[in-house]
Amino acid sequence: MGLFDKLTGTKHPDDGVAPRSAEEVRAALLGVNQPDVPYIIRNGAAEGADLMAEWRMAEPAWQAIFVQSQLTRAVRIRMRLVPENQEVRALEESWEVTRVGNPPRLEISGAYSRGPDRTVSRHYTIERGENGGLEATETFRFNGADLRNPLQDAILKSGWTWRSVIFGKL
Repeated sequence: MGLFDKLTGTKHPDDGVAPRSAEEVRAALLGVNQPDVPYIIRNGAAEGADLMAEWRMAEPAWQAIFVQSQLTRAVRIRMRLVPENQEVRALEESWEVTRVGNPPRLEISGAYSRGPDRTVSRHYTIERGENGGLEATETFRFNGADLRNPLQDAILKSGWTWRSVIFGKL
């Protein structure tokens, strides 16, 4: 792995992993979808990509969790499958969000960035423990890598390269 790959977050499959077809890679990525995870992987044609992964911030079942967590960033990953190079080009984009209205909902406030998201947010509840001392219990955890890592794993297990795009086109 070169220095630029390390800086951008590009990952290569282990030696000896046979590359699968583009259809199998697409199916593996869509297979990451689960009803109990806070993100969705879907067709990305409308956004100029083959696939799109994003947080379920707008879905009513998840919206309360994202608002309560006080997150300040929305993240999406646009992916293009490049069969001739056996790689998935991935562009991570993020925006600042604010809570508006009553009941509160998340709205994009405008600040935009590209590149691997490094957002980590944790919330703790502090209570008295059984011994009378204060104890902190983690009540919520958000990590931008929770969206990226399952996608990378599916791609690398398929024998393809995860190529992060920071500059230029997807």
